[in-house]
Parts: sequence; C-alpha cells; structure tokens
Amino acid sequence: MDVTTIEIIIRALNEAGVRYLVVGGLATVAHGHVRFTADIDLVLDLDEANLINAAAVLSRLGYRPRAPVDLELFADRDTRESWKRDKGLTVFSLWSQRFPMTEIDLFVEAPFDDMRGVFERAVSFEVAPGAEAVTIGRSDLLAMKRAAGRPKDLEDIRALEELGDGE
Repeated sequence: MDVTTIEIIIRALNEAGVRYLVVGGLATVAHGHVRFTADIDLVLDLDEANLINAAAVLSRLGYRPRAPVDLELFADRDTRESWKRDKGLTVFSLWSQRFPMTEIDLFVEAPFDDMRGVFERAVSFEVAPGAEAVTIGRSDLLAMKRAAGRPKDLEDIRALEELGDGE
C-alpha cells in the first residue's frame, strides 16, 4: 500500500463529507506502532445517506466489491444484516484495478457498542500534507483489538502499550 493511494482515498472521503473512522492496521500505525498493513479498514457511520455517499465516492475511485454484488447494496441495513447472519460476514472487501495494492475493508456493523462516543474520541492523523484521516482513538483501538483477539491484534496491543499513553 502506498501513501499516495491512501491520500487519494482519504481526500475523496473528506471532500465528500463521508463520516468514517480509520481502524485496524493503519490506525495502529497512526498511534505509533509502525507495521505493514495491506488494506484500509474503515468503520462508516451507518446512516443510509452516509453509506450511499461513501459508496459513490469509492465507486468513483474504481473500487468494487470482491463479492459478486453491487456496492450500493452496502447502504441497505437489511442486506448488511443478512450478510452477517447468513454468511458470517464482518467486513465487506473492496478492490480497485486503479489501486491494486490497496484494498478497503468496510465493517458491516460497528465493532463497538458506543459508536457516538468512539466518533467523539476520534483523532486526526496526517496521511500527507493537508490530508488528515479521522482515526479511532487509542483506547478504543486497544479495546477493539482486545475484542478481536487475533495474534496480530495481540501483538499490536503489546506494541502500543509499550509505547505508553499516546492520547
């Protein structure tokens, strides 16, 4: 994944007024633990208008779902719920021929109970001069990673805790 691609994606989301949070590996990097990540993990405000706007922005950038469905279906709450219930889907993966090294994973539902609070505690992370990504706060990122509990999440927690309190 290259910084130019991240900058293009973040600028497009910001310019369109999409309400989002960068989470996952890129958020881990933003909070000081530099490690490789191959995708951008996003939690979108699940308001239908916001999701329609996000889908339009990502579509203009050439992003398409990995699954054989229309990107616009992501905006429909009932569809997302059926994907979760019937297919066990937690993230909706997008790819782009224009940006083949940078996939985007959209969370099908918020991975935390207090979505409003998580958005209020979000921080800005400069991905390029003049391009700031809205990033999950450190304590919320740690809680999210604890809940996931995968080996890479546990390593991220250890590394971030060694760095001390960054908020």
